[in-house]
Amino acid sequence: MTLTETNTVIDPGHFRTVLGHFPTGVVAITSTDSAGDPVGMAVGSFTSVSLDPPLVAFLPDKSSTSFPKIRESGRFCVNVLGAGQQDVCRSLALKGSDKFASISWTPTPYGNPRIHDSIAWIDCTIEKVHDAGDHFLVIGRVASLEVDDAASPLIFFQGGYGCFSSTSLTAPGEADLLRPLSIVDQARPEMDGLARELGVECCASVAIRDQLVLVGSSMASTLPTSPHIRLGQRMPFVPPLALPLMAWSEGRELDKWIGRGGEALDRDLLVQATARVRDRGWSLVLRSDAQVRFERAVARLPLTDATGDLASEVTEAARALSLEGYEPAEIDPAATYDVRIISAPAFGKDAQPVLLLSLYQLPRQLSGASVERYRDLLMTAAQTVTEKLGGHTPPAA
Repeated sequence: MTLTETNTVIDPGHFRTVLGHFPTGVVAITSTDSAGDPVGMAVGSFTSVSLDPPLVAFLPDKSSTSFPKIRESGRFCVNVLGAGQQDVCRSLALKGSDKFASISWTPTPYGNPRIHDSIAWIDCTIEKVHDAGDHFLVIGRVASLEVDDAASPLIFFQGGYGCFSSTSLTAPGEADLLRPLSIVDQARPEMDGLARELGVECCASVAIRDQLVLVGSSMASTLPTSPHIRLGQRMPFVPPLALPLMAWSEGRELDKWIGRGGEALDRDLLVQATARVRDRGWSLVLRSDAQVRFERAVARLPLTDATGDLASEVTEAARALSLEGYEPAEIDPAATYDVRIISAPAFGKDAQPVLLLSLYQLPRQLSGASVERYRDLLMTAAQTVTEKLGGHTPPAA
């Protein structure tokens, strides 16, 4: 290949994955429309351009419905978001509703929304707009700027939001995840506390129709900086995956989930395992070769696509998981266990699971007494999250 060959086809998914290894800050670009109403969008593609004259730039997607209104106004404000402002990103991701309903702001000298609690703001006029593939390159001339709060910034890295430590990440806000992600925000202190105290990874998962989605991860500083499964990863929700999310379901809903397990599934063993989870309120999965094969299959699955041939591979790998390694009937404090996952659900107002907290990357060969300690701390955290949500733990059977 020579340098003059420019027709190389780059796979978009691979492009995003590679570029995702470059961390960026997150800013909210705000303005007002012709009626004086606030408009805005969250972007990671913001940069300084020039000191003299003072210029900055950002790159909105050409499909954006907010940017045409910003462009028409001829001005914008760059709000540098802090680590605690993931909710602002979620609000700005909403479609067909008032994005600023839950965002507090005051006008800048140019009348652009300055979002409260942002780290800094930069008021600009639009200097030039250039075509850049499927994006625009917008050059802004800085009119005024100020630092409001010298706090840690919000970071976007490998598909998740976090801060400089990169041990506390949340999946990006796709439309059907906005509600679950708001729950993760409330669970974050408990997740971070478990990861820090136990030296493990604490993950948060939800069920969205027939898919299981990893929506949050907190990791001890001693662990690798990437979650064991990519944030935002969707996979087919088939038995026995995330069993506690279905343990309190009944009738047709439970039968439908069990039916996804295929003909080879031992229904009696699954029902017994489900009953154990429901009775004790937590779940235990032992390490196995089948579990390793399943996680390798998930790693090959596209981040947001839980359909197609690769999804079928994940489904078959999940069905191959031995129920013998799920929900051991007893834990002997004197014995040792090679534990892969310990999980406990947080419940909503209807006493149904809304979030599954799971401990991963545990030490190999845990004593039964250690397993019980990890379990107790996890259940306490899950109960705290339930109370934060105004939820109710189902009564014991």
